[in-house]
Amino acid sequence: MAEHSDIRTGLHCVCALHAHLLFVTKFRHRVFTGAHLIPLDEIMRSVCTDFDTDLAEFNGENNHVHLLVKFPPKIALSKLVNSLKGVSSGRMRQEFPELAAHYYQANKLWSGSSFAGSVGGAPISVLRHYIEQQNRLFLPSCADWPASPPV
Repeated sequence: MAEHSDIRTGLHCVCALHAHLLFVTKFRHRVFTGAHLIPLDEIMRSVCTDFDTDLAEFNGENNHVHLLVKFPPKIALSKLVNSLKGVSSGRMRQEFPELAAHYYQANKLWSGSSFAGSVGGAPISVLRHYIEQQNRLFLPSCADWPASPPV
């Protein structure tokens, strides 16, 4: 089960939703250094705050970044991803004009694709086993019902 600190409570729900996001640079160019990842982390955290989500972890290498995001069910993950990529691309290209030299006419920092995977909780095999072992509520078949309700 998730740790209590990871559980979010809302007016009508209790949840622990986490996603692993992966963004790759356009053409997989190796453009990031440690000096780029620090402001990129701050930008990503700012966008997550605007979406009422928490950026639990951030790290990257020269051509991609990984994010671990905790989010409420009201957030559409696709909208969060689009905003994270769009805002970070614009701000990073403003702050580091040399990044634009790698992208010629594309004028984009990130590849058009991304990875998003759900994380946390039990592995799928454990969940399958748990669900398979549930007691079933056996309802009588239609043939076992009386022809008319008792009077």
